[in-house]
Amino acid sequence: MSNGQHRQYVQQFDSIGPTLAGANLPWLAARRRTALAQFDVSGFPSPRDEEWKYTNVSAIEKKLFRQQATADLPSRIDPGLIDRYRLTDAWALVFVNGVFSPELSDLADLPAGVTATPMSRALAEMPQRVERAFGHACAHEHHGFVAFNTAFFGEGLFLCVPADCVLDRPVQLLQVSTQNDTAANLRNLIVLDAGAQATLIEIFVGQPGNSTLTTSVTEVLVAENASLDCYSLQNEADRGFLFGGLYASVGPSGRFDHTNLSLGGLLVRQEIHADLGEAAQCNLNGLFLGRQRQHVDNHTLIHHRAPRGTSREHYRGILSDRARGVFQGRIVVHPDAQKTDAQMNNRNLLLSDDAEIDTKPQLEIHADDVKCAHGVAIGQLDPQSVFYLESRGVDSESARNMLTFAFANAMVEQIRLPSVKSLAQDELLALLPQAGIRKDWL
Repeated sequence: MSNGQHRQYVQQFDSIGPTLAGANLPWLAARRRTALAQFDVSGFPSPRDEEWKYTNVSAIEKKLFRQQATADLPSRIDPGLIDRYRLTDAWALVFVNGVFSPELSDLADLPAGVTATPMSRALAEMPQRVERAFGHACAHEHHGFVAFNTAFFGEGLFLCVPADCVLDRPVQLLQVSTQNDTAANLRNLIVLDAGAQATLIEIFVGQPGNSTLTTSVTEVLVAENASLDCYSLQNEADRGFLFGGLYASVGPSGRFDHTNLSLGGLLVRQEIHADLGEAAQCNLNGLFLGRQRQHVDNHTLIHHRAPRGTSREHYRGILSDRARGVFQGRIVVHPDAQKTDAQMNNRNLLLSDDAEIDTKPQLEIHADDVKCAHGVAIGQLDPQSVFYLESRGVDSESARNMLTFAFANAMVEQIRLPSVKSLAQDELLALLPQAGIRKDWL
C-alpha cells in the first residue's frame, strides 16, 4: 500500500472525470468509479506486494502529474522524434501526451469491415462494441496501476478485425510524451474475430529531459484460429516513468506472439499476461537494456487453461553502470491442460560490478501429462571470447562491444517485420557502444 499521496489524484477525479472519453456512458462511469475506489484504498503498488517486491514506485508519488486535455500543436513536437519512430509501412494512430493527433496519424484505405480508431471516437460512435470487449482480457483491476488507468484513461486504440480478414499492413500506436510533469493514460482494445490475422506495433517515447508518467493497458482478444503478432518498443525519456500492461485471451488454436523491447525510462514496469485456450500458441520474446540508474521490471504470466497448448518464452537483459533489472516469469498449467508444452528462458549480461538483476522464473503445474522447462543464466562477457577476437586483430574495446551487440541482436534477429527490425537495430546502435560495429554488416 502506498503512503497516501495517491489521494491527490482521487480528489481530482470529480473535475477530471467529466472530461474523459465515454463519461456519459453509465457502464463505463460505474467501472471508473469502482476502479477509483480500489485505487483510493490500495494506491500504487509497493514492495510489500509479492508481485512488486523488487520494484519501488514511491518516486512516482512525489509529484502530481497533470492530465492533458488537448494535444500540443504539431509544431511544438520535435519532428525528428516523429520521423524516427513513425513507420511508413503501417496504419498509424499517434498520441501526444495521451491525446490523439489526427494530423500526425494515417488511417487511410483501411479494408472494409476493419475498425481502427481512437478510443474516444469508438466510445462515442460504437459504445456497445466497446462494452462487449472491455474488461474481458483484463477482468479486474488487480493492482493500483491498472485501477489508476481504468479510472483516468482518456484515449487509446480500438482495433477490430472481422472474421478471416488478413491485414496486409501493421497497425501502429505511437505515444509521444513532450511536456514535463504530464501523465498520459491509454486504454487499448484489440479484437480479432475467428480466423483473422493482424500485426500491432506499440511504441512509447519521450523527449529528452522531461519527467513524465505513461500508463497503457492493452486488452487483446484473439478468437479461434486467429493470429496476432505484437511488437512493443519503449524508449522513454531518462526521467520518464512507464507502466505498460498487455493482457491477452487466446481462443482455441489461436496464436499470440509478442516481442518486447525496453530501452529507456527511469523506472519501467511492463506486464505481459496471456490466457491460452485449447491448442493455442504463445511466443514471448523480450530484450531490456538498463544503464546509469535505470530500473526495468518485466513481469510475464502465461495460463495454460486447456489441453495441447504451446508456449515459448525467451527474455534477455543487458545492464551497465548502476542499473537494476527484474525478470519475473510465471507459467501456470491448470488441471485440465494436459499435453501442455511450455519453455521459459532468461539470460542476463552484467557489464559492471554495480549492475544488478533479480530473476524469478516459476512453473506451477497442476497436470501430469506435460512437458515444461525453464532456465536462467546471469554472467559477464566471456574472457575467452574477447581473447578470441583480440587474437584476430580486434582491439579489446571493439571486441567487447561486438559481443555485447551480438548478445542483444540475437533477439532482434527474430523480428519478422523488416521495418521494426531496422528500427530496433538503430536503437541498439544508438544506446550500446558502437566502436567496431556497422549496421551494413548485419
